[in-house]
Formats: sequence, structure tokens, C-alpha cells
Amino acid sequence: MSGLKASKECDNRMVDPRVSIINERLECVKRIIAISSGKGGVGKSLTASTLSLALARKGYKVGLLDLDFTSPSTHIILGITNARPNEEKGVIPPEVGGLKYMSITYYSGDSAMPLRGPDVSNVLIELLAVTVWGRLDFLILDMPPGIGDTTLDLVRFINRISFIIVTTTSKLAFETVRKLSELLEELKVPMIGIVENMKMNKSGVIRQEVNRLGLCFLGEIDYDFEVEDAIGDPKRLLRTGFGLRIQEIAEKILNVSSCAS
Repeated sequence: MSGLKASKECDNRMVDPRVSIINERLECVKRIIAISSGKGGVGKSLTASTLSLALARKGYKVGLLDLDFTSPSTHIILGITNARPNEEKGVIPPEVGGLKYMSITYYSGDSAMPLRGPDVSNVLIELLAVTVWGRLDFLILDMPPGIGDTTLDLVRFINRISFIIVTTTSKLAFETVRKLSELLEELKVPMIGIVENMKMNKSGVIRQEVNRLGLCFLGEIDYDFEVEDAIGDPKRLLRTGFGLRIQEIAEKILNVSSCAS
């Protein structure tokens, strides 16, 4: 019976009328980039936020969508407090720091959202279907860590999505990256490349492993003690060593459409 119930839930999601609207909402977005990681604590949200700022600083129209429903943090990184979306034939994200910004925190506040299974997919579909982005050069998606429903749903719902994966020098962190990259390859989803964050030694192991997988190594970022004090101040964040390195990586992303799939 549980199998039949799961099958029915899947069928209901497949015929959800909101799904057909998602790519219409995104038709004026040139590139959609998901910033993902195999596990939490590697600086994924910081990378997504700073990359968005870096691209906007280069003159591009950029949107940032926080999809980490369990622990959203991009609003803290960007220092967003009073901004709210407007409603006009959908939800129009506010512009903050040169970005169009959307997050579940507009509705949940600082409270945790105990979402499970179908609930996660339902919230994701709703956000994608109601958000009116308009014309963008880039839409950056801050993904939840790991390989879960959100990743699989996005691949299914969005036609033109590509991924950047953030890791650390840790072999444990990279093992989950390997599994995620293999999943994306199996699903034929383009990968732009991998960023090695919080580097604290001279080891070249991660670069070697990325090359062995046939993927693009976008660069390494040394651990930066200045970042914590720059949280909440976008201009200061871009001036940190981390921010300057992300700006270099942004330049590389502009010249690399995808890596080996």
C-alpha cells in the first residue's frame, strides 16, 4: 500500500499545473547556476552569495534564490533585513545590493521549517512558479547540502540548469562531491566545475581528483579569517581575500559554459 501511495503522490506532482509555469518564469534568464555541495559546512552559501555579488559588480543582471529550506543563510551573509517582495501577477523579488533576491525566509522568518519529502517539493515548486524574475543574465541557486529531493526536482523542473560544486580539502567532503558529480553525469546535467574552499595547506589532492574525474577545477580559496567580520556587509565581503578570489573564479565562469558531462 505504501508503494501505491508513493506512486500516486508522484503522479500528482507530475500533473501539478504549477510545474508547466516554471520554465515560462525562467525564459528570460540566460544562465541558471546551482551552487551545490556534497555536505554542509563547506562555504556553499557564502560562495553563492559572493559569486552573485561579483557578477553583479561586473555589470550583469543577477538573481539569487536561496533554496536551503532547512537552514537558509544568504540573507545573513548579505545583511538583508527589511526587504520584502511585491506581489503583481506573481511575486517580484526585491533588489538588494544590486541583486534580485528571493528566499523562503520572507515567509518563515527565523523559524525552522520542518519539511519532509513531498512538502519540500511542494515548497520548491511554489517558489519557482510564483517568482517573477524578469530579464536576468544569471540566476544563482543556493542549494541545500547533499543529494536530496531538491537537487533531483530542480534537474527535472528546470531545462537549462548547470552546477558548480563546492568542497573543502577534506577527503570526506570530496567523497560526497564525487557521488554528486556521478549523479549529475548520469542525469546528463552540465557541470561548470568544482571550487576547493577553506584551503589550509599546499595539498594538490583535490585538484588531482577533479582532473581524474574529467571535471573543471575552477580554483582554490585559502581559508580567510576576515570573512566572518565581513558577514552582513556585501561591499566589505568583496574586498576580503575570499571575495577577491571569487571574483577571479567568476571571470573563469564567464568563459566556461560547462565541463565534461
